[in-house]
Amino acid sequence: MSVEQFYADNRANWNDRARVHARSELYRLDQYRTDPTCISPVVRFDQQQFGSFEGFSIAHLQCHIGTDTISLERLGAASVVGLDFASDAIEVAREVAETSGSKARFVEASVYDAPAAIGETVDLVYTSVGTICWLHDIVRWADAVSGLLASGGRFYIRDTHPVLFVFEEIDGEIRPHFNYSYTVDEPLSWDEDTTYTDDPDSVGIRNTRHHEWNHSIADIVNALVGAGMRIDRMDEHSGVPWQFVPSCTREGDLWYLPEPLRSQIPALFSLHATKL
Repeated sequence: MSVEQFYADNRANWNDRARVHARSELYRLDQYRTDPTCISPVVRFDQQQFGSFEGFSIAHLQCHIGTDTISLERLGAASVVGLDFASDAIEVAREVAETSGSKARFVEASVYDAPAAIGETVDLVYTSVGTICWLHDIVRWADAVSGLLASGGRFYIRDTHPVLFVFEEIDGEIRPHFNYSYTVDEPLSWDEDTTYTDDPDSVGIRNTRHHEWNHSIADIVNALVGAGMRIDRMDEHSGVPWQFVPSCTREGDLWYLPEPLRSQIPALFSLHATKL
């Protein structure tokens, strides 16, 4: 199967997900439309890691339906533009922004085309949770990030730690799975009619085929360094915003593996970088 077909499958799947997510309790879009103090849990967590977003011009890559993008604006960003490859997600994001009075701008494009599609450099490129696993070429991704920044511009990412993809829960036991790998050239392909929100039937997920790539920490760091970025800080985190395996337990907005794995396996990483 070609890379183009992988992305066509993923785009169709995420267009379906956008419609399901837009009516889910997890995303609570009505609250974003009516309550100007509503901030997404994802951005709240990232604010603790990054610091204040106030005064930054921000490009938010892989923004999905815009709740995190609008949250960045509400936390004082000077301007925010969100980019996503799924047309239905961008349509939902634009509607929520217009209804809520947000000035956030939304662009439909591939991450790889972000510099041309956004058309300007920004102070901060932001991307968080469930993003780079949908991209096959991490070097082109890093080049796109760098292309959005002038010298001194900053980059922040929080995403799934690649080591987490090595594990699966089988018969109640979490263990490495022979089908999985820390890093792969070919994607892991799935055929599922469910998504991670609270709708148990996921009504509307008709395009079920989707594909993910796992990128090692070394590949991520080396791609950013090769694109002219300086790595300033990196951290590992034990909680994820979705139930990764059935035995995960929820604490607040995050899900955790059972002990002792919770203390042994990093679930997410966050990374700060600066354009040289």
